[in-house]
Amino acid sequence: MVRIGVDATSLHGARTGVGVVTQEILEALGRETGLEVTAFAITWRGRGRLAELLPPGVRAAGRPMAARPLRACWSRADLPPIEWFVGPLDVVHGPNFVVPPARRAARVVTVHDLTPWRFPELTNRDTRAYPGLVARAVRDGAWVHTVSEWVADEVRTEHPDAAARIVTVPNGVTPLPPEGPATGAARGVALAGAARYVVALGTVEPRKDLPGLVRAFDDVVSVDADDPVRLVIAGPDGWGAEALTEAVASARHADRIRRVGWVSDDDRAALLRGATVFAYPSRYEGFGLPPLEAMQAGVPVVTTTAGALPEVVGDAALLVAPGDHDALVAGLQQLLTDDRRRAQLVAAGTARVVAFDWARTADGLVDLYRRAVAGRS
Repeated sequence: MVRIGVDATSLHGARTGVGVVTQEILEALGRETGLEVTAFAITWRGRGRLAELLPPGVRAAGRPMAARPLRACWSRADLPPIEWFVGPLDVVHGPNFVVPPARRAARVVTVHDLTPWRFPELTNRDTRAYPGLVARAVRDGAWVHTVSEWVADEVRTEHPDAAARIVTVPNGVTPLPPEGPATGAARGVALAGAARYVVALGTVEPRKDLPGLVRAFDDVVSVDADDPVRLVIAGPDGWGAEALTEAVASARHADRIRRVGWVSDDDRAALLRGATVFAYPSRYEGFGLPPLEAMQAGVPVVTTTAGALPEVVGDAALLVAPGDHDALVAGLQQLLTDDRRRAQLVAAGTARVVAFDWARTADGLVDLYRRAVAGRS
């Protein structure tokens, strides 16, 4: 029996990409035999509510944990250890850049990308602390889990002495809810307010370059104003959402752009199934789950060559350089008008997404945990 502690703080509040990954990891681990999985949340406001968010097979740690004082302590010292809050563990996993110090447990920290290292201007105060926290954990012998080989290479550049402890285990992709009245294409069309629309999904933050997508879409509509196509942007506001608000307000065809904010899983599936094109113009990406979700829904994808995206999407998406306005305009125009190219990408996407399975992710993580425990011993 391997006793595993997992930081599940990201399950609280609106579920972003890290929250989805954490939920899926916990569900998969909860089905594994030979594991005792305990989740904890570093949040004072959410104390006492974690148990209701957890899947079967995962227990909640009972002692409350306050984020600000604990993060301040952990940035300077190895106290208090996680065992004070959770009890004895063999390994503790921080799936969001931060892994608590431990008395005896091996430590695993997930690094999704190196945005705070490479583009600090695209991050906020909390995420700018990640490089120091990761460096401290690595110096103390923590293993690093990366979600793509591209990120692994980036981490090896930053921490060459830890190369043997950097392991890639790709994410899976969550199956869409079964298609029905609340999840089908017709529901998506109703949410979009148009029969033809480009959809973008994800937290609104500078790294996603949604203002650039708005400007590109504005030019697409200017070329063919008779096409009633719309742009739908779904996802909660992160930091820097004002830039998107300003881009929409400045657009010549602002009446064709709809922001719907955070959406439920059913509405997310419906928006994907009803879309004509899925756009993901990220400037920097360590993996990229939304393009795989779109492929699963049978929607052609236009995305960028940023970071790990080419590794993840392969030849199943139309790729443009990040920040290349003209290329994004051309890509959107092609997928809105070229039925043959659309069909090619849909077929390639359907085949591509099969490679990403959460059960396979769990198997890879369990192997990593056992290696970390053996190394600690």
